[in-house]
Amino acid sequence: MTSQIDSLPYRSFKEKIVWFADLGYASAPFSIKYDFQNDVERIKYRNNFRTVLGIGGAYKWFSLRLALSLPGNVLPVSDYGKTEQFNLGFDFTIKKTFFDIDWRNYRGYAVKNAFQWNDSLNAATPHDIQPKMNAANLSVNAWYFHHKDFKMSAIRGRTGHYTRELHTWYVKSTINFFGIANTGAPVIPEELGDLNSSKTSSSFFTAFDLGVIPGYAYVNKINNWQFSGSFGFGPVIQGKFYEVNGNTRSFIGLAPRYDIRLIGGYNVEKYFVMLVTDFDNKSIGFNDLKYRQSYYSIRVTGGIRLDKKEKKKKKKD
Repeated sequence: MTSQIDSLPYRSFKEKIVWFADLGYASAPFSIKYDFQNDVERIKYRNNFRTVLGIGGAYKWFSLRLALSLPGNVLPVSDYGKTEQFNLGFDFTIKKTFFDIDWRNYRGYAVKNAFQWNDSLNAATPHDIQPKMNAANLSVNAWYFHHKDFKMSAIRGRTGHYTRELHTWYVKSTINFFGIANTGAPVIPEELGDLNSSKTSSSFFTAFDLGVIPGYAYVNKINNWQFSGSFGFGPVIQGKFYEVNGNTRSFIGLAPRYDIRLIGGYNVEKYFVMLVTDFDNKSIGFNDLKYRQSYYSIRVTGGIRLDKKEKKKKKKD
């Protein structure tokens, strides 16, 4: 039994009680490219993200994390307004397949440098605040790792860590519903609307993705410093929609998708401190109009691992 454990490229701490906390932020900026008037080629939209504090615990197969947005916005409210954000997700592993389900919602955006076409703005107050602009994304993913010892629980570093180098190819099956909407108004500022293109007056751009994305994953540990990354790229089948005079128009096509995840930090048996990053791109193409959005998060996670015996002893003391 001991020799079998020693032969594994990772150590599992599922029998320990893990307490952890994380601090970071998540954001979802997007842009729309079109041959607009006033020599404008691309409109950029930014949300005013907030610092997020997460607290959680893990034991065996069970893991729970609660996150709370801290007071105050990172960017000036006078320039970018306020953004209400909500993230909810959970994940689990079955044999060599890792599943994750995630819901993300951001309400409140600012159109950058809108003073170029909006006469009510100027260089001192350049951005157009749109409090009803709403971006949402629901994703269901299944990651199949070819190598049987490639474990997401050890990659994340909470309930395990790796002891040597390991790499594998993977395929990611993905289902996504995402888009942007502006309640009661077009997504694109009216000053830039094109009478010859109904898309520019739509109040929403949404899409439904379905596809399988191949990729490569790698992990290594050197002197208690563990680092890992996964990189995937491929096409998805996409149903895309926009609105014209209260009617929805739909199309089917292909769209490129890439996924990048980077995790690294100091990880020993008793405790860990890890930097966790996640980048996910979304895009919809309507011939001459392109909508692109990036969902990303960056956070520092720190935690301790306690034996059940240690916990009982502390209570007695």
